[in-house]
Formats: sequence, C-alpha cells, structure tokens
Amino acid sequence: MRAARLISLLLLLQARETMTAAELARELEVSERTVYRDVLALSAAGVPVYADRGRAGGYRLLGGYRTRLTGLTRDEAEALFLAGLPGPAGDMGLADAVAAAELKVLAALPPSLRDAPARAGQRFHLDVPGWFRASTPPPWLAELARAVWRDLVVELRYRRGEREVARTVEPYGLVLKSGVWYLVGRVGDGWRTYRVDRVVGVEVGEAMFARDGGFDLRAYWREQAEAFLRGMLRAEVTVRLSPAGLRALRHVAEAPFAYQEAVAGAGEPDGQGWVVTRLPVESVPVAYDVLLRLGPEVEVLDPPELRARFAEAARRSAALYRDPPAPPATGSAVTGAARRLTGPRSAVAGAAADFPGPGQR
Repeated sequence: MRAARLISLLLLLQARETMTAAELARELEVSERTVYRDVLALSAAGVPVYADRGRAGGYRLLGGYRTRLTGLTRDEAEALFLAGLPGPAGDMGLADAVAAAELKVLAALPPSLRDAPARAGQRFHLDVPGWFRASTPPPWLAELARAVWRDLVVELRYRRGEREVARTVEPYGLVLKSGVWYLVGRVGDGWRTYRVDRVVGVEVGEAMFARDGGFDLRAYWREQAEAFLRGMLRAEVTVRLSPAGLRALRHVAEAPFAYQEAVAGAGEPDGQGWVVTRLPVESVPVAYDVLLRLGPEVEVLDPPELRARFAEAARRSAALYRDPPAPPATGSAVTGAARRLTGPRSAVAGAAADFPGPGQR
C-alpha cells in the first residue's frame, strides 16, 4: 500500500512540478504528516525531491528527473490500454495520436506487462452507436475536437428546424451519448448544447478564449440531461400498485428519477401490500403504453380518461380469454399481430433523437 502511494506521489510531482504538502495530502487522501514521511522515504531511496520554502514553495523534483512506468500493476496497465479503446478517439481524428501514445507507454512498461494491450483488446470491445444507427462520425466532429483541445473560438452553422442558424461559440467539450455526439459551449454569457450531426459548417478561428476553470463538463451534462427529461415529463398519473408492480415499475418507468419519485411518494401498503402513488409521465397516451406492460399489477386511479382506456383494455382482454383458444395463426398473421401490438413510442425513450432541445439556440 505504501509503495503504491510513493509511486503516486512521485508521478504527481512529475506531472505538476511543484505541490505543497497540503495539496499532496488531498490528492493522496492522507495526512500532511504522512506526506512528510513519504518525501523522506523517496529522498532516502535516491529520488531527487526537495522543498522550496516561502509563499510559492512546495515539493519539487530536480529538473529533468523522470521515472519509467515500472510501478504499474497488471490491472493498472490493462486498464490504461482499455481507456484507449478505438472508436470515439478515431471519430475525433485522434486515432494516430492514440496509437503513438500506446506505443510510447508500451515501450516504458517492463517485459512482464508488454502483453497488456493484447489482453485488453481480446477481452473488451466498445461499440458506441445504438442499434439501427449509422456508425459514421458526423462530418465536422474532427474540426470541433481540434477547437476544443486548443480552446479556439468557432463560427458554428447548424440546422434548427427548417432553417440554418449561425453562432459564435467557445467550445468547451464534446460528449458522446448513445452513439450521438454533442458539443457543449459558451455563447455570450450562457451555456448551450448542440448536436454535432446537425452542424452544417464550422470555421475554426485563431482567436483563443479564456476557459472558465470552474466549469465541470461532467456535472453540467448530468444536470442538463436530467433537466431535459424532466421537461418532457409534463404530466402525472395516480396509480395503485401491487408489490410485484412496484418492483417492475423500475423497468418500465420513462426515466430513473420518475421511478424514484414514485417510490418516495408511495403511501402506506394496504392489507394486500398494494400502494398508491403518483408517477411523472410524458403524456396520457404514452402512460397507457408504459403502464399496460404491468398488466394486472397496476390499477390506474387518475386521470379518468386513462382509467377508462384501461377498463376497455381489460374488457377486451377478458373477452379474448372467455372462449377456448382459436386455431393457431399462420406466420404472416402472427407477424401482423405483433405489429398491431406495438404501442405509441415514447419520446423520452428516444430522447437521443431530440436532445438537447431548449439549450440549442
């Protein structure tokens, strides 16, 4: 454990040049006293680490000192090559850079770990695009990736409905979601999200923008994605669920937070374990399609029009099972019946086709 921490401390100093004891303690999740002991241990082992005193001081390595990657474990080495799986990097025009980086890392590894890239490649494959989607990257993705890496302002032209719109954008990051690429950027004082496959033109200028150091791409995306889904779930239905229905609701609810809110708002179980709760939904027609999958494990209480639709469906189902079964249908009839059973498609289920919506201006 201590050996791994010493290697981490050494690599941190290589990467950041100067760090205070407090900064190292935060990164390594240890006390400052432990950092002092670890620095002494590295110095005793011949590592040229020394302390600069004063306001801008801290620990640093003697200029030019580097260490080879001899401290990597097998799991760490394989995870390193797993992170460089082809696909997204190639889409952004970085396939050659990733290959070159892997060769350099491979050359720095000890012989016992030289099989790490082969083991990772044989065991894991990342297939990003969703089913029934083309795997061809958007035409302007590589240009946008270059601008993102270099903090260059871009002139963006994209399709918005039937018209074309132009914006000056500071491109902060790219996000790959369900096979669809999105650009997150700043326009004026606000943040915007654009689908890259709707971009029809990009002009990368030479002007650089000052990146906001407090911007967190991961947190921004998480908040925007949830806000987008919440904005689509504009209705609510009141339902009564059996214990089995409440468990199955997790798998049919349109968004994870919809299920969580339904569970949190559920009343006390009755004598048979049934509970009453409210479920956020996109619309009444979509709620019918979603809740019908729960069969007799759900009773719709409100709104009245949805309850009436379920009552009619129950009557029709009961009529089908009142008499002995009809002769088996032919293959074509079965296929036609399967098509007729397909209900309205939820826009939330296909949200990747429309996101980011309101943020794209």
